[in-house]
Amino acid sequence: MPSFQTSPGTRDILPPHAGRWRALTDVFADTVQSAGYECIIPPMFEDLGVFLRLGEATDVVTKEMYDFVDKGDRHIALRPEQTAGVCRAFAQHRPVTPWKVWYSGPNFRYEKPQAGRYRQFDQVGVEVLGSDDALLDAEVISLAWQFFARLGLAKVELVVNSLGDAPERGAYIDALRAHFESRRGELSEESAATLARNPLRVLDSKRPADAAAVASAPRISSFLSAESASHFAAVLAGLDALGVPYRVNEMLVRGLDYYRRTTFEFVSLSLDGAQNAVGGGGRYDGLVEDLGGPATGGVGFAIGVDRTLLACDAEGVFGTGAVGIDAFVVDVTDGMAALRLTEDLRAAGYTADRAFDGRSMKSQMKAADRSGASFAVIVGADEAAAATCTVRDLSSSEQVTVPQSGLVAHLAATLGTRTPRRNPR
Repeated sequence: MPSFQTSPGTRDILPPHAGRWRALTDVFADTVQSAGYECIIPPMFEDLGVFLRLGEATDVVTKEMYDFVDKGDRHIALRPEQTAGVCRAFAQHRPVTPWKVWYSGPNFRYEKPQAGRYRQFDQVGVEVLGSDDALLDAEVISLAWQFFARLGLAKVELVVNSLGDAPERGAYIDALRAHFESRRGELSEESAATLARNPLRVLDSKRPADAAAVASAPRISSFLSAESASHFAAVLAGLDALGVPYRVNEMLVRGLDYYRRTTFEFVSLSLDGAQNAVGGGGRYDGLVEDLGGPATGGVGFAIGVDRTLLACDAEGVFGTGAVGIDAFVVDVTDGMAALRLTEDLRAAGYTADRAFDGRSMKSQMKAADRSGASFAVIVGADEAAAATCTVRDLSSSEQVTVPQSGLVAHLAATLGTRTPRRNPR
């Protein structure tokens, strides 16, 4: 028989770590929903053309796309990110603006696996479509900042920049191309190849060989129109008003071609400098229009779940997502008492588990200890005959016998009441 393993760049996320992922998403959802964002679930694959709008000079499109022709002879691709899919949804359904949505889920890129980066990777993010307001940019950035703070992260830095509108960005790219062409002999082989595709991406190089050429490159601020400069100033004023600290870095560019005006990135100062970006985004006015919709302003961000959890590990915050068990029912009679009592506890809002297969008292008590439950609820022959149960505190070993019909009330007196999940039997 063959022995199958996960494919390169993928992995199984097992309990309790998977619970931590879900808990992170819950914190994110609560943060952004407080600002009126609603959940969207776009498809995991789209027509290839949707993602070609990311920029035909970007590595995502040229090297990393999982694309194929399906059985209906359609050329489709697994989503490498979710902004383009959200914009396609807007162009298709034309919702009322401003349209504020959030998402979570996997994306797919064929790239070299590295720390916090896999070929199947999860992100959480927001998109707002239908407004050009600079203070909306500030709100979006602030939401990401609040999310990191709620996780307990204290060593995250926000870096911001503006790439201007399309004509300004185009003029800046031409100036960068001329600059780097004049110093081509000084560039690394990798940056020389990048220059042919996208001069902006050369600014991203961390290679020592490129440092001098990058440091002397033109700055985007010299190319911004008065309108773009005013927009960026308003974004920074909004961040100041919200108390969000930031650093302006004119070398900051994003890896996708659709970004205009505001761009930003969050970096973890507790992670290795080459792999420390935990999220980022910006404004992408014009993307909806490219996908067949009306001219529409848009701004958003995406946060990498893996990198963010690595940052949490480095700072010792936001621990494992193990499910807490209130009570573990130990039944050494016929198992029916455990069946009924766990159902009663779950209906009343408590978490409860039990053993199966008619195991011994010793075996079931070991299972209760392993579960991490606060209490063991024990039903032996004597308790079954008297319709009672013994409730043992697993941290102190203190125990008391209570009627089975009073078990929920007893836990309520010790653990507090919970929100019922369903009507009692």
